Amino acid sequence: MCTTCGCASGEKTIEGDDYHGHDNDHHHAHHHHGHAGQAITIHHHHHYYHQGDVHHHYASVEALPFAPEVQQHSQDLHYGHGAAGSHAPGIGQRRLLQIEQDVLSKNNHLAAHNREHFAAQNILVLNLVSSPGSGKTSLLTTTLQYLADKVPCAVIEGDQQTSNDAERIRATGVPAIQVNTGKGCHLDAQMVHDAAHRLPLQDNSLLFIENVGNLVCPASFDLGERHKVALLSVTEGEDKPLKYPHMFAAATLMIINKIDLLPYVDFSVEQCINYARQVNPAIQVITLSATSGEGMDLWLDWLEEQ
Repeated sequence: MCTTCGCASGEKTIEGDDYHGHDNDHHHAHHHHGHAGQAITIHHHHHYYHQGDVHHHYASVEALPFAPEVQQHSQDLHYGHGAAGSHAPGIGQRRLLQIEQDVLSKNNHLAAHNREHFAAQNILVLNLVSSPGSGKTSLLTTTLQYLADKVPCAVIEGDQQTSNDAERIRATGVPAIQVNTGKGCHLDAQMVHDAAHRLPLQDNSLLFIENVGNLVCPASFDLGERHKVALLSVTEGEDKPLKYPHMFAAATLMIINKIDLLPYVDFSVEQCINYARQVNPAIQVITLSATSGEGMDLWLDWLEEQ
């Protein structure tokens, strides 16, 4: 279940399974009541680290009714300034925080388990995140063509439906497993765990995770990866890092793809980098074109450094 939008993961399927499985994990929310009807709200802080971990700290204080922030002159509405940082109809901020805490604590436990296994085998795991259509699969297929005869590689592909992307990866000769999330908008640590056990992962290898196209929910879910790599293309607008700050704050590296199209679009690479560093001053940046090959050497050098 997604803590941001509440989408279900009960329709997930992983290639090789012959059933539409339901997660074994059922989350039981626990209600905690204050004394004699005392209202409680919870202050909530996200701390993003470059390895993808998200830690949450909670402290209870007196509650205030939630209402969206309204800009005085424009009447614009902002639903992200509540204690939970999000809104769901009919669910209070305290309840949203409880759900998020329950879901993420379980996910983070599984992610730590994944990370231990990957570290034991010295597997570099990268979680590629982006909007749909930014070119993740094209970048992966081009990258694998460079790397496949130099280092063992494998790929976990995430999409709501179809195995199209996994088939594109397998056409390069690299093993891949498709994870379909159904209504889900992101991969979680359980899905990566299940998929990883179906791959022939080798010691001293490289595992790419191509997450579902979405710049919101995947920011909160640690999969056990070493780095999140955020990809955007020059056709998307240079202000994406400001519009979706949580993702770019959680990423170690931002790749600006499709630079071969720069002569045809209104996009400032410099401004995009400035916006990204307003959100994450330490974020590294590479510009490239997976289609023309321009800048691919920088990406390959970055991979070698990891």
